[in-house]
Amino acid sequence: MKGLWFLYLLECRDGSYYAGITTDVDARFLAHAAGKGARYTRAHPPLRVLASRPYADRSAASRAEWQIKQLPRERKLAWLERTED
Repeated sequence: MKGLWFLYLLECRDGSYYAGITTDVDARFLAHAAGKGARYTRAHPPLRVLASRPYADRSAASRAEWQIKQLPRERKLAWLERTED
């Protein structure tokens, strides 16, 4: 959908998670997998997209990214998969 931003969570080869925002999750995953994404994913290559959630704009997605990065690893996926109230 046009204008939407997505918060996404990747699982990396070493079992770690990486959270980021984009307007195109598939294209961003391919960039990370090709070593052209974030510095973190160049050192920790991604295996798959675990989940993503849409947001109306970049600002809202950025706030959500900050929130998920504050959580302990075991709560990140659950937070991203929960339904909006």
